[in-house]
This record gives sequence, C-alpha cells and structure tokens, in this order.
Amino acid sequence: MLIISKDKETQALIDRVQEISGVDLSACYQCKKCTSGCPVSQVVQSSPAEIIRQLHLQAGDELLDSEIIWACASCETCTTRCPMGIDGAAVMDALRQISMQKNRAGQAQGKVALFNKAFLKTVELFGRSYEIGMIAAYKLGSGKLMSDTDKFPTMLKKGKLAILPPRGADKATVKRIFKKTKQK
Repeated sequence: MLIISKDKETQALIDRVQEISGVDLSACYQCKKCTSGCPVSQVVQSSPAEIIRQLHLQAGDELLDSEIIWACASCETCTTRCPMGIDGAAVMDALRQISMQKNRAGQAQGKVALFNKAFLKTVELFGRSYEIGMIAAYKLGSGKLMSDTDKFPTMLKKGKLAILPPRGADKATVKRIFKKTKQK
C-alpha cells in the first residue's frame, strides 16, 4: 500500500508528468479498462489505473519507486483501451524520465532500469541491439556474472546470439537521435 505524503513537490510531479507526456490526467474517470488489458498488471503491485489515481491524489516521489513504471512494456494497450484517450504509455515514460532525472531508478525493484540502460547503450554504440554487449553490461552492473552462463553455448550453437556486433546500421542517424534526446 502506498502512503501518499503531500507537500509542495507533489503538485510539481503531476504537472511535470502532464508536461512531458502531453496527457491531461484529470480526464481519467477510473474505469480501469487500461488495467484490464495491461500484460504486466498481474505481476506488479500497482496497476496503470492505480498510478493515475495516485497522481490524482498528488502522490510525490514515492510514486517513482513503483515497479510498474519499469515493468511497463509500452505496448500501448492501455492507451488503445482508454475511452478518454489517455496515453498511459506516455505517462509511464514520463515517470521513468523523472525517476532517472532524480536518480531514483536504482530504487526500482529488480534490475529493469539497469537492463534498459544496457540495451540503449548498445543501440547507441552499434546502431542496433548487440545482445552479447548488452548481456555483458547488464551482468557487470548487476554483479551476477556467472548466472545463466550454462545457456550461453546453446544459444550460440542455435544462432540466437551473434559474437560480433551488427553491421549495416545507420549509426549516424542513431547517434543523432541519441544526441537530440540527451539535449532535451
């Protein structure tokens, strides 16, 4: 259960989420259609509808510790189902951005933030996802270097992992995209 502590920064959080996402959160009337279609709502403590409600109630930074903002697959099922046109995926993206800006991402349950960072770093470097590089960065960050290593030879043998980084990607375009997003 989330205990909401109101202070001056709580209104700033909802305003910031609305600014980043472009979503008017007051339009939500809690029909919970977003939650009924969400593929991760069954495995996390807070559902998309609960996150919106907590924002209505002016939850503060404690909301940034919710595991759903990192577990959200941005599949936009919630967005599609919403009768009010609320972009739930954009709200989760905004909460992730704010969490990263406030250095609270490490407090999220699990290592989802670390995985996202490792994935994006390989895309930035190689123009595409490079699985072995991503796995190495994730394992170094998590400290679990030897876990799941028994699966590695089988994946190599079946051609599921490439030893060398991908080629042929438009690295210049990808670097430009990353540069623009870092400027924002």
